[in-house]
Amino acid sequence: MDNNPSSSRVDRKVIERNRRNQMRTLYRKLNSLVLHQTSKEAISLPDQLEEATNYIKRLQVNLEKMKEKKNTLLGIERPNVMSLKEGPSMGLKSPKIEIQQMGSALDVVLITGSDCQFMFNETIRVLHEEGVDVVNASYKVIEGSAFHSIHCLVTGSANVAERISERLNKFIYGSSYITF
Repeated sequence: MDNNPSSSRVDRKVIERNRRNQMRTLYRKLNSLVLHQTSKEAISLPDQLEEATNYIKRLQVNLEKMKEKKNTLLGIERPNVMSLKEGPSMGLKSPKIEIQQMGSALDVVLITGSDCQFMFNETIRVLHEEGVDVVNASYKVIEGSAFHSIHCLVTGSANVAERISERLNKFIYGSSYITF
């Protein structure tokens, strides 16, 4: 064991220099991840840390807002907002879906609140996944309800309407949907 005091001082200096270099590298990395204002002037380290903290807080608030919006759109959390003009919010109506197959023609009628565009998108996605060709799709908004009409062409499988109906009903009404 070496009892030389100058050796331990040198070791501490090297360790401290490495720590400072590592911290500098971490600060640079953090600074590169934070969106900055367009100013070109140098920002002091405490200001960089404060800016990073504020940026993270803004991201957290935005994340919470987006989670609330997602839950509202998915129907998990219904807002208790009343419109003065319309009474209860018209977008809160329970969606309805009707599927009819006549030979190779498949008609899908989806009735939702006017704020539930994602249900139409999901319906189109399911139709494409099932190999159905969408020939025409239209919609009309009447008193806060959106009426979507989708005309399709079915090639192949005879029970495609049943599969589509089951998948869409599970999506719209959740896993509690029971087929008879």
